[in-house]
Amino acid sequence: MTNFNLKTLLRPNLETMEPYTPILPFEVLSRQLGRKPTDLIKLDANENPYGASPLVAETLAKAPYLHIYPDPESRDLRDALADYTGMAAEYLLAGSGADELIDLIMRLVVEPGDVIINCPPTFGMYVFDGDINGATMVNVYRRADFSINIAEIKSKIENQKSKILFVTSPNNPDGSLLSDADLKELLTLPTLVVLDEAYFEFSGLPSRITWVKEYQNLIVLRTFSKWAGLAGLRVGYGAFPLEIMAHLWKIKQPYNVNVAGQLAAQVSLADRAYLLGNVAKIMETRDKFFAALQKITWLEAYPSHSNFILCHVKEGHQAVMVKQQLAQEGILVRYYNSPGLRDCLRFSIGTPEQMGQLIEGLKQFS
Repeated sequence: MTNFNLKTLLRPNLETMEPYTPILPFEVLSRQLGRKPTDLIKLDANENPYGASPLVAETLAKAPYLHIYPDPESRDLRDALADYTGMAAEYLLAGSGADELIDLIMRLVVEPGDVIINCPPTFGMYVFDGDINGATMVNVYRRADFSINIAEIKSKIENQKSKILFVTSPNNPDGSLLSDADLKELLTLPTLVVLDEAYFEFSGLPSRITWVKEYQNLIVLRTFSKWAGLAGLRVGYGAFPLEIMAHLWKIKQPYNVNVAGQLAAQVSLADRAYLLGNVAKIMETRDKFFAALQKITWLEAYPSHSNFILCHVKEGHQAVMVKQQLAQEGILVRYYNSPGLRDCLRFSIGTPEQMGQLIEGLKQFS
C-alpha cells in the first residue's frame, strides 16, 4: 500500500483545467460515421483541400537522413524563409507548428498569475496555453462585426499590467482583418503584441512581418498548415525582435522540428508558385461560395479574408442539428455555441465540387 497522492504534486492550475478539444482525423471520423475516408467532405478544420506540393512526397521518399537528428536551428529552412518573408534568418524561429511557438512565448515571460489579454472569439490555443502556464486570461470580447475593442484593451492593460496581447489577422473563426492603424495603436501599449498571421496568404494583403524590425514588442507568427497543406507535418515559424530571439534559443526544445517537416517546408517554399496558385483557387471558391450563401435565407454569412466562412444560424433553425445532419451525409463542418458565437457554423473552403455539395446540403433545410 502506497501513500502516493498525485494531488500533492499536481500543479493546482491543472487540476480543474479543461482539455483542448481537437478536430478528429479522417480515420476516426470515418469509423464513427460508417463511411470510407474518401467519401467524407472534411470542411471542419481549415485544411487545404489540394494538399501539399507533389514535390513533398517525392522529396521525403528519397530523404537519406531520416535516422539522424534534425538540424536544431533549422538553418536551411530559416534561410528559405528569409527569402520568402524578407526578414533576415536571425529574426526567424521555426516551430512544431505555430502552436509550439505560442507556448514558448508564454514560457519565456509568463509566471503564474500574470495577465494575458485575449480577444475572443478567436483561436482557442491562446487560452489553452495560457491555462497550462498558469496565466490569468483576461478576455476583451470583439464587437458584433468582430472588430477589436481597442479602448477596452487599453483599459485592461493599464489596470492589469498584462504581459502579452494576442491578436489574429485574419481572425479565426470569422476571417476579419486588423487594420494597420489599429495594430500601430496597439504597439504603443506597454505589452508584448503577438500578431498571428496563420491565414495571411488568403487575405490578398501585405504581411506585417517586416514590422518586427521596427517594433521591439511585436511578434508575428505564421504556419505551413494552411497555404502549403502541411497540417499533418506541423511546421510553423515566427519573426521575433532580436532581443527576444536570444532568449528563445535557450528554452526551445533542441530538435523541435523533425527532418520530414523541415524538408517539406523547404520544398514548399521552393514550389510556392504552385502552392500560391492553389491559394488563389481557394480564394476564388470562397468568394463564389459566399455569394451562394446569400441565397440561403436562414444563414447570415460574415465576409472573410481567409480559407473559411463563418455563418450565424438564424431563428427557426438549430446550428447543431444542421451540423449533425450534414455529418450523416458525410459533410463535416465546425459548430460553435460559445460567447460571441452562439448558433454558428464555420465552413472551411474545399474544392468547387465540395462546396457545391455543401450548398445543396444546406438547401435541404430551407
